[in-house]
Amino acid sequence: MGRTILITGASTGIGAATALRLATDNDVVIHYYHSETSAQQVADQVRQGGGRPMLVRADLATQAGCQQLAQAVGQQYGKLDVLVNNAGGLIERCPAQQIRWELLEQVFALNTFSAMYLTALCIPLLEQGEDPSIVNITSIAIRHGAPTATVYAAAKGALDVFTRGLAKELAPRIRVNAVAPGVIDTPFHQKYTTPDRLAQFQAQTPLGRLGSADEIAQAIQFCIENPFLTGETIDVNGGLFMR
Repeated sequence: MGRTILITGASTGIGAATALRLATDNDVVIHYYHSETSAQQVADQVRQGGGRPMLVRADLATQAGCQQLAQAVGQQYGKLDVLVNNAGGLIERCPAQQIRWELLEQVFALNTFSAMYLTALCIPLLEQGEDPSIVNITSIAIRHGAPTATVYAAAKGALDVFTRGLAKELAPRIRVNAVAPGVIDTPFHQKYTTPDRLAQFQAQTPLGRLGSADEIAQAIQFCIENPFLTGETIDVNGGLFMR
């Protein structure tokens, strides 16, 4: 019997790659909000990969959207084995002196509040799962700052702290980890980062290239499958940040 896996923001990029990597023999809930066509394509690929996809559209930047998604999973499956909190976004680049209250609310709602609240709603479902685990997707921005993306970095930093606190609170039944991607070749950077800046990132990365979405999906899979791992944030960035 396969797992029931919920991946938020699974229509493109890291979320889509994770859905495909975890597809075989599993029920994969593909959450999306804007990209219905892409989400359907991911569902088709999950099905081709031996998985059983379910599509759910919800605005996770709202309380109602989080409730809608959790209820859909509960009604369909009655349990959850894996929650991957991947949904997020920069909203816009903004210098620190131009930060607006509205932008703070938008960025934290999408990147932090959504993951925190959806997790709370899904805990009863995870408690019914087999070796249940949560994986939160943060960012290299929490490590070395991100000029013009400082609000986004702070929102992801809050999710990083939430990961460790939650890991202690939910142990030993539910494991909680995070993955902090570096600069990954996904629609995120295609939208918010210029080609020149991407070239600079590539030159600064010791491995000499940008990462792929599937390389982050591999790290997510590791967090799910290692039964003695909890409370950790795994950095996957080609050496752009080292500890």
